[in-house]
Amino acid sequence: MSIAYVNQRLTARAFAALLLLSLSLGGCANSPSGSSLMDARAEVTDHSKKSGYLPVEDVPPRPDKPAMTADEQSKLRKELIAARENQAKVKAKEDAAVANPAKP
Repeated sequence: MSIAYVNQRLTARAFAALLLLSLSLGGCANSPSGSSLMDARAEVTDHSKKSGYLPVEDVPPRPDKPAMTADEQSKLRKELIAARENQAKVKAKEDAAVANPAKP
């Protein structure tokens, strides 16, 4: 086989592949009769009913009863402050022990 024959076959295969590719992609570009490509948004169906997610605009109603009453909030705030102070005391004792190690 000569080089010219190989190049001719390669060119023919490339042309055939290009032709098949353009024909297959050309089918995707066709729009239904009677509409233009600019009307594509009008043809879109409503997919929100098919998905399990709520639309962004759909906000759940506010609960009638608050999650915590004012008394519960103040009690929790005091407990958290006490826990933070206790942790600060423990940390201060640990830092003091590291700074002044016990002598054997």
